[in-house]
Amino acid sequence: MTEQPLLEVKDLKVGFRAGKELLTAVDGASLTIYPGQTIAIVGESGSGKSTLAHAVIGLLPGNGHVTGGEILFEGRDIAAANKSQIMSLRGSSIGLVPQDPMSNLNPLWRVGHQIKEALVANGVATGKAADQRVIELLEEAGLPDAERRARQYPHEFSGGMRQRALIAMGLAARPKLLIADEPTSALDVTVQQQILDHLDTLTETLGVAVMLITHDLGLAAERADHLVVMYRGRIVESGPAAEILQAPEHPYTQRLVAKAPSIASLRLSSVKERAHIREQAEQAASAVADKIAHGTAGLGVGSSDIVVAENLTKIFKLRGARPWESVDFTAVDNVSFTLRRGTTTAIVGESGSGKSTVARMVLDLLPPTSGRVLFDGVDVKSLSGKQQQLELRRQMQPVFQNPYASLDPLYSIYQSIVEPLRTHGVGSKKEQEAKVLDLLDKVSLPTTVMSRYPGELSGGQRQRVAIARALALDPEVVICDEAVSALDVLVQAQILELLNDLQAELGLSYLFITHDLAVVRQIADEVLVMQDGKVVEAASVTQVFDNPAEEYTQRLLGAIPGASIALGS
Repeated sequence: MTEQPLLEVKDLKVGFRAGKELLTAVDGASLTIYPGQTIAIVGESGSGKSTLAHAVIGLLPGNGHVTGGEILFEGRDIAAANKSQIMSLRGSSIGLVPQDPMSNLNPLWRVGHQIKEALVANGVATGKAADQRVIELLEEAGLPDAERRARQYPHEFSGGMRQRALIAMGLAARPKLLIADEPTSALDVTVQQQILDHLDTLTETLGVAVMLITHDLGLAAERADHLVVMYRGRIVESGPAAEILQAPEHPYTQRLVAKAPSIASLRLSSVKERAHIREQAEQAASAVADKIAHGTAGLGVGSSDIVVAENLTKIFKLRGARPWESVDFTAVDNVSFTLRRGTTTAIVGESGSGKSTVARMVLDLLPPTSGRVLFDGVDVKSLSGKQQQLELRRQMQPVFQNPYASLDPLYSIYQSIVEPLRTHGVGSKKEQEAKVLDLLDKVSLPTTVMSRYPGELSGGQRQRVAIARALALDPEVVICDEAVSALDVLVQAQILELLNDLQAELGLSYLFITHDLAVVRQIADEVLVMQDGKVVEAASVTQVFDNPAEEYTQRLLGAIPGASIALGS
């Protein structure tokens, strides 16, 4: 490491103009990056970490302004640089890998053309030389058959491939500093590991410094030399990653370390807490089963196995090489499992493993090609009448991945939660209002949110609303399809704690779909590991974590960022 810093941020202040008011997003931030160094900036949404990065590369939105401090790049202050000066640095000296590859790649342009555009704009190459360089960059980024891939469109790439294309674009002009803004937050742990390993190799080979923006403390600690923790626009802690993890000083950093599921996933405390919750939940579920058995509630017979999936198979017809041809694609292949009352079964696997397709078949939103689903001893296919179908919907409710998409933006929070009660004709208007108030209390939201709209709430608050809506009809089973994967670490921990508490209180049974094994130990009792549509391993959580039988499961566990980091007691 040389004496001369590559980037120095000194007492930086960034504000956003909202009418006559100036809202401070970054308040007096200072940090230093040397050539070849990787630093990670961690913090929850709204902490100011992305705003700081965008200020460095001159990509603040129109109402955002640097209101104080300096940004010294190679000794020159670029905080007050004009547009042409920033443009001359962008790409050639400072590269960017943005967070969402789908919204940062033009769907109408071929991937190769978009990388070529970066080469031409930075004066690296033109014409046939640029075409050849595009292929070399895609090969560097780890994409096989790069020449063919360059002619494809973004929708023909997987999430991991699109992210690799963005990395190729970010490094196209061989910048001295690469800003990677949540580059793997939407990816499976194994794909995330591949992308980050490859990024490490490229940056080491090229001597590029990296500013890694992430909310995952485990990932940051594993990948960075230096850690910067941001909270409410301020840097509250900064230092070597290992030191901060072993002895965090600021209360916010202490909370991050305590709640990070990737680091906490191997702790025995999770097992003990989960066992206590399961015991309470099974007692509550037993009382519900007794009511069903005596015919005072429910759809079935009060069986101890609330959901049984038998030999589920789903085959989709895909378009073949010619318009009139089709090929069979087996998304789910002979999957069987049992969900016991008051417990949680997690289905884990990478994207495309078939886990969400299984969830849709269990919910009776997708008919199986073969096999069947029993709900409380009743075959869901036999529920042909409208009233029986409605009763099944009451008993099984979903919580989806994206709280931004699963709530109607034109419905107030009250309307969103009360809608299932109105649809099923449950209670009078006064009783419905009382139920909504009770549900908001259950998910720890103030009653004042009733009149607000989803756009006025944070991601974590929206997911709480989605859980309240799912609980409105007093279901026995809740199917959580990637319900916490889009959330920050602290918010994720809050939602997992809430799900555990509700399960213990109400005797709920959960089917928990996730690609992230880090959260499984905190929420699940049994685990099904899926790969290419098949169940490759089915066992208790303890067995899967302590003694995984399959190589694929071992790979998934090994890819959890920060799982191998030992923390002081």
